[in-house]
Amino acid sequence: MMNESDPLLLDHEVDGIRELDNKLPRWWVWLFYGTIAFSIGYLVYYHVLGAGPLMAEEYEREMKAGAAAKAAAMSRFEANIASLEPSQDAAVLESGRQLFTTLCAPCHRMDGGGLVGPNLTDDYWIHGSTFADNVRVIWDGVPAKGMITWKNNLRPDQILAVASYIYTLRGAKLETPGKPPENQAPVDTGPSIYE
Repeated sequence: MMNESDPLLLDHEVDGIRELDNKLPRWWVWLFYGTIAFSIGYLVYYHVLGAGPLMAEEYEREMKAGAAAKAAAMSRFEANIASLEPSQDAAVLESGRQLFTTLCAPCHRMDGGGLVGPNLTDDYWIHGSTFADNVRVIWDGVPAKGMITWKNNLRPDQILAVASYIYTLRGAKLETPGKPPENQAPVDTGPSIYE
């Protein structure tokens, strides 16, 4: 119970409740003054003098740096496509399978047998049969035939994962195989063992 003559009690009350006049700790008050001083300095430095970049300018600078890093990574990947080999790593193949299921299966079927897009399991390859050819087709797409350019949507490692998974589909025996294109000859696989 507080004494009526307590110096911390203020002289007004509401419904019998009286207010205490507690002073804030000095460290808190000086911290508050510090934030005011900082905000004045910030305002002068960034908005009045224009000495520092504002958030929009920093964003633009970071976006340019990111675009340059992305372009460098993409050009390195493009330069090395011819030397790429399919991955044998189970984690990479699983990632490729998931991407294929989500992005490629609507046109190539879940088993790779082909719907709107061509069959990926047979020996008839419209745009080249090597692994590098497959990576290039995924990378650049085939806009004339409705296949989008995946380099704008997927990272190089994701494209490599999808291409590696597609490579595992070659020669798969499908329940309902797709029809090979009539204007495409099978890939030359060497001399026949029956000749």
